[in-house]
Amino acid sequence: MTQFTNGMDALNALNETGGGSSGEKMQITSLSGATFKVKVVDKTAVQLVYAYGIHAKSNNGRGVNSFIAQNPSKKSAKGYPVDDLTSWDLAWKYHKDKSEHYQDAEAAEANKYRAKKRFVMAFYELSEGKPILFDLSERQAKAVAATIVEYNDELGELAFEIKKVGEGPATTAVLSPIINMAKKLTAEEVANFENAPAEFPPGLFDGIWFEKTDAEMIELLKQAGFDVSLIGIGDAPSTQSETSDDIPEEDGGTDEGDLPF
Repeated sequence: MTQFTNGMDALNALNETGGGSSGEKMQITSLSGATFKVKVVDKTAVQLVYAYGIHAKSNNGRGVNSFIAQNPSKKSAKGYPVDDLTSWDLAWKYHKDKSEHYQDAEAAEANKYRAKKRFVMAFYELSEGKPILFDLSERQAKAVAATIVEYNDELGELAFEIKKVGEGPATTAVLSPIINMAKKLTAEEVANFENAPAEFPPGLFDGIWFEKTDAEMIELLKQAGFDVSLIGIGDAPSTQSETSDDIPEEDGGTDEGDLPF
């Protein structure tokens, strides 16, 4: 079963829920604490995936780097697991079933293990003159896409700056047009803007996610501090942990209105 959704189908998923060809594998670039000057080459260069992961700061230092399931569960229209549940889905369900309110402690614990929508959006980075990929939450992707829609008729004429603003649940991504390009872009950036490709090569999103087997996902549950015997796996939680700050913190972004792409 394919678990990757690209292009217009990925953008339509926002609506529904409110390496290139040379063989060089692309990598996702972090937006945290950085600003990039970019050109929107293809507004449909988007991939949707359901990714697991826990930010160390939200889990007593027991972070788990972002990953996807090699054998993903079937999801409802709103993205909740409904069949062929993974071990992480079972951990989510264990706490969700104990929750009495969507904001109580059990709900918060369940949220750690839920697969969340991530939208990888591709742009053409102007300082280096090459494609660049950003991993965004649903909330962040909606904000970026709204700007693209607003300037749809001028995409071939405008460069943009993209960055993240805010902290924690309020973090969002901002895509802002660079109005005075002659003043704000270097000569090299102007040349890269003018020479940007008309489209991205096929396979741009290939291999950018870490896929984990069922057994590896169980080990990651232990790393996160979850007692897997609670979901019938019958093994004590690992006492070892590896921390990571690479996971974007949950920004609460679901069912926030339609994206008009």
